[in-house]
Amino acid sequence: MPVLPSWLADPLWDQFSALLPERPTYDPGHPLGCHRPRISDRIIFDKMLQLLRFGCSYQAIADTTCSATTIRNRRDEWIALGVLARLKQVALASYDRIVGLVLDQIRVSPR
Repeated sequence: MPVLPSWLADPLWDQFSALLPERPTYDPGHPLGCHRPRISDRIIFDKMLQLLRFGCSYQAIADTTCSATTIRNRRDEWIALGVLARLKQVALASYDRIVGLVLDQIRVSPR
């Protein structure tokens, strides 16, 4: 069973994938000209959604499609590229457009 229904996960993926740089499937700098193909960003994205939804460890989410190390490495890569920060801004802007996020009218009072 998917973590999120496809009507929600697919548009989220579309927004996220638009922020990712183009990457070759195989490493062009590999000395033998061959290498295992890069695991799809969509697979890693789905694993990240599972991590957020279930709050479990990377090891628990890892399976035959990708390892826990691959998920962590790709997460770090996306953080370094600023992709996750840009996705946060897109999500806030979308929420604001649909629901109305009025942060300047929220008051937090100390206890």
